[in-house]
Amino acid sequence: MAGKFVLERSINQFVFNLKAAGNFETILTSERYTQKAGATNGIQAVRDNAAIDARYERKSSSAHQPYFVLKAGNGEVIGTSEMYSSVAARDNGIAAVNSSAPSASLDDQT
Repeated sequence: MAGKFVLERSINQFVFNLKAAGNFETILTSERYTQKAGATNGIQAVRDNAAIDARYERKSSSAHQPYFVLKAGNGEVIGTSEMYSSVAARDNGIAAVNSSAPSASLDDQT
């Protein structure tokens, strides 16, 4: 079972969330886009970069909670994870993006 991208409109902007296979919990949230085409290009960028470990920047919040960002080849952030309770949980989140994103369906709710 593959994950899915949920594309939504928020007032005059677009955002997508990658939902995990199985439980469909959000594992990656995009930046906000002013154009729908930018958001769909962002989804394709996630698909293209999800399998490349070097594209994940592993970080910690000011409250010391682990999270990650996924970057495109040009260094632009294309998605941010939730805050995790441990480094192991964050690494599981990265693995979920890696396995879900390439074949994830698109649920366009715009």
